[in-house]
Amino acid sequence: MTEAKFTVETAMVLAEVAHSRQKDKLKRPYGEHVMAVGDALADFDDDIRIAGYLHSVAEDTPMTRQGLLDMGVPPRSVEIVERVSTNLQEDPDDYLACIRAASQDHDAALVKISDNAHNSLPERVQALARKWPDKTPTTKYADAREILYRAVPEAEVLLILQRANPFLIPALEAIVAADNADAAAADTDDTDDAGASGTDDPDVDAGNSADTGDSTPAKS
Repeated sequence: MTEAKFTVETAMVLAEVAHSRQKDKLKRPYGEHVMAVGDALADFDDDIRIAGYLHSVAEDTPMTRQGLLDMGVPPRSVEIVERVSTNLQEDPDDYLACIRAASQDHDAALVKISDNAHNSLPERVQALARKWPDKTPTTKYADAREILYRAVPEAEVLLILQRANPFLIPALEAIVAADNADAAAADTDDTDDAGASGTDDPDVDAGNSADTGDSTPAKS
């Protein structure tokens, strides 16, 4: 008898059950968040989508790696869940270190981008700011985006933002523009360095190329 495959739909049901009694910081059903994160990954493969729906089970429920595997969750999905779970990182209290760790894996970065996007919805951020004016998450989430948006292709980030939080598209465009400007500046510097290395250097005797002093190339 063929064992039933663990599907995206199965992950959705499991996530709903696992988080059914949980509330977020605004006292809203936490399941709404995990569903939104998974939904925003609809353009990617099933392993990534499953991880999106289950991204918080290792952190916010008693479920373990082995428990997930025993239920038939694909090993790749379980690996992604572990990579995005703050409590399983080397320094759980260092938020950006956890983000950097997740960004080292392409698929985990996609899940974190979706998670960040839903957490950064304007109405949510504004509500959190009203409730805790001294602890607004805006800066934290923005710092995370600087890392995450550089971890995967721009087109993939855009696919997620279009579904989860279109308000963040200008932030993506700004990061891409900044990186392009840096790359252009670096190319200009390399061109200038190449031009300065010609034989018009007054300290080089063009007529006696065998005696040019230190021949070690200058470091850029």
